[in-house]
Amino acid sequence: MDTSLLSPVLAMVCLTFAVWFWMFITRFRYILANRVNAQDMATPKQLYDLLPPAAANSGYNFQNLFEIPLLFYVVCIYLVLVQQTDSMHLTCAWIFVALRVIHSVIQCSYNNVNHRFGVYALSCITLWVMLARALFA
Repeated sequence: MDTSLLSPVLAMVCLTFAVWFWMFITRFRYILANRVNAQDMATPKQLYDLLPPAAANSGYNFQNLFEIPLLFYVVCIYLVLVQQTDSMHLTCAWIFVALRVIHSVIQCSYNNVNHRFGVYALSCITLWVMLARALFA
């Protein structure tokens, strides 16, 4: 069984943990520097109303990593299980990962929506190619 598609899956998991770590650092730094009372962050809405964009953007990106990438995980695992892994799927998977890394860097740093959306759209197209190839194989 060809399990090469699991490497990009693992890379996406690592990206998710890296964004979580960055989110934790940026939030914790802001909370400590501003002596925020824990009760003022009792709900996600309260937390996001409190945080400046520089500290909130990584949280939004972390949430994004549980949207379209979840479909990526499912498609990749499906392809491995039904033994449809090939070089085209593997290339698409690594392109998807690279685009999601770029998306995360954009959102966690300067957060230009036009740049972020362009990368997001390309990553979705890549995933659609993988899904279409899986469906019509």
